[in-house]
Amino acid sequence: MTTQKLRSIELYYQEGSSDKVYRTAVEAFGDGFVVNFAYGRRGSTLTAGTKTQSPVPYDEAVSIYTKLVKSKTAKGYKPVEGDTGITNGGTGMVSAGMVREDTGLRAQLLNPIDSEKSAERYLKNDWWCAQEKHDGRRMLIRKSGGTITAANRRGQACGCPLPVHEALMAINGDFVLDGECVGDMYFVFDVLEVGGADLRGRTYMDRGYQLCQLLQDADRAAVVIVDTAFGTQEKRDMLERLRDGGREGIVFKELCARWNAGHPASGGPALKLKFWETCSCVVGGVNAKRSVTLELGGKHIGNVTIPPSHDIPEPGQVVEIRYLYVTGKGGALYQPVYLGVRDDVDPAECTPDGQHLKFKAA
Repeated sequence: MTTQKLRSIELYYQEGSSDKVYRTAVEAFGDGFVVNFAYGRRGSTLTAGTKTQSPVPYDEAVSIYTKLVKSKTAKGYKPVEGDTGITNGGTGMVSAGMVREDTGLRAQLLNPIDSEKSAERYLKNDWWCAQEKHDGRRMLIRKSGGTITAANRRGQACGCPLPVHEALMAINGDFVLDGECVGDMYFVFDVLEVGGADLRGRTYMDRGYQLCQLLQDADRAAVVIVDTAFGTQEKRDMLERLRDGGREGIVFKELCARWNAGHPASGGPALKLKFWETCSCVVGGVNAKRSVTLELGGKHIGNVTIPPSHDIPEPGQVVEIRYLYVTGKGGALYQPVYLGVRDDVDPAECTPDGQHLKFKAA
């Protein structure tokens, strides 16, 4: 079956400030073929998906692929120079075919710290370290034998950038990592399994040592261990550097804590301080002039303009928004900025309480 000519193509769209890529491929999967795709801004972590929720015959897959390519070229996308569309390549995002598959992997989620004043206790306590909160996509990665499986924060299979896939495949042994994907780079901050041994019951300090040993020879162009600050002065210096540099935020982690999946009811061994506010909203509808309406809990919370570098999201999709504050109970997001689609957040999570909205001070 795999002797059939597999097809893949990379398309690009450039106009003004818009610089987007779209990759699609016919790939062998099980007893048939699937049509996978990945899209997004050039240099960002691409959003991966599939047009076939289960394997289909080769001719049907090629037909789906051909229609998809035609629909994109009709919108102004062009093939990358030299791309014939018939290759043994793929989307550049190594995926599991059915992107909603449950991998069994689960993330440890962070509760927020509301202010720098509240962060003082973690800055002064030497049993807590600090790390940058990267502005990317949460990704857990399992290597088992010759297979790499990537999962989003909800445990669903997702695309893994090809450079990251290749770098991790070059590391001997099996493992499970937790980190943040930014473009084609994977920033790793935890290791949950090594060589079949479960490390979740060990302290974060011990897991950090195991992580450094595991990734000591990894390709640093694709896989990086996050910088960690210890001691009050180092942590203060990191906080100031990240805040003044316009970074997303800082994370504090308890060095003697064991790993647990999900959100603690309050507090917890891993906490985040964000320097600007974000929330996940549901798209209520599409307006004129590249604008969409936003909803939380089924109620209108404002509009946001979609930059030319992004595709306009569809009603019902979850999108990430950066904002300054909310103008009061029942009010709208003030100065909203569109960041992109969130395929790892359920619409049911998009409520005012679930998003911990920041309201304008009285």
